[in-house]
Amino acid sequence: MADRLILQDPRKQYPKPPFPKQPQSAPGLVARMDPAPDHGETSYKGSGRLAGRKALITGGDSGIGRAAAIAYAREGADVAISYLPAEEKDAVEVIALIEAEGRKAAALPGDVSEEAWSRELVAKAVTALGGLDILVINAGRQQYRDSIAEVSSEDFDKTLKTNLYALHWIAQAAVPHLPPGASVITTASIQAYEPSAILLDYATTKAGIVAYTKALAKQLIDKGIRVNAVAPGPFWTVLQPSGGQPDEKVEQFGEHSAFGRPGQPVEIAPVYVLLASQEGSYITGEVYGVTGGAGIA
Repeated sequence: MADRLILQDPRKQYPKPPFPKQPQSAPGLVARMDPAPDHGETSYKGSGRLAGRKALITGGDSGIGRAAAIAYAREGADVAISYLPAEEKDAVEVIALIEAEGRKAAALPGDVSEEAWSRELVAKAVTALGGLDILVINAGRQQYRDSIAEVSSEDFDKTLKTNLYALHWIAQAAVPHLPPGASVITTASIQAYEPSAILLDYATTKAGIVAYTKALAKQLIDKGIRVNAVAPGPFWTVLQPSGGQPDEKVEQFGEHSAFGRPGQPVEIAPVYVLLASQEGSYITGEVYGVTGGAGIA
């Protein structure tokens, strides 16, 4: 008889605030976070749902991208991850975890806010993996500013290029390689629906991602390709203490969710698996909210 699943109270399953002060400069490293996020390093158990698949995940070194990369490898997929060169330390850990599952791994350092690199990384992923049938466009920039006066043109440009332009460049380069049955998954946010005053440019890009995803889904279903978005709420990722939130908000991060805590990246990974898998075969043009009870409009 199989072991009985032990139920856990989700309110108490992971750490609650207050958290220690832990400011770091962007882009930030997972190793400096306290408490350490759970990306599924030991907690995610796979069952072969993506056996033989080939995935490219941007921002795959940390946070939600890292959790998706680990989950995909445990489900049997080969995985390429893109990340900034400054995030190499985190990326090396993810590559080792993918390879530990006997899967092919490809490390692709570069800046997706640069059009040439966004297109090149798709070509490199296709070559390294021998094809591509899962595309997760997840890399993001989030830097809070207290007022509109503080959002410089440089800020606005960098955020839009990282979060929105790169989505277009990468998707445009990838579509010719994607076969029928492939899946494209974007990462939106609750910020698309309930924007924070201090995340003016970031929230704008997340709303744009929702619209772009729904429009692209209508185009690509004619090729047999599904396109969906995931909209996270407060998740404990390195994006937050590396300028994504003020220090005092990091200390109390997630306290206002229905659970009284932030989500851990591993808790959203199963949604990325579903949307990539054949079990999600009738799902396209959808936005999946994983918001800790806040919902999405």
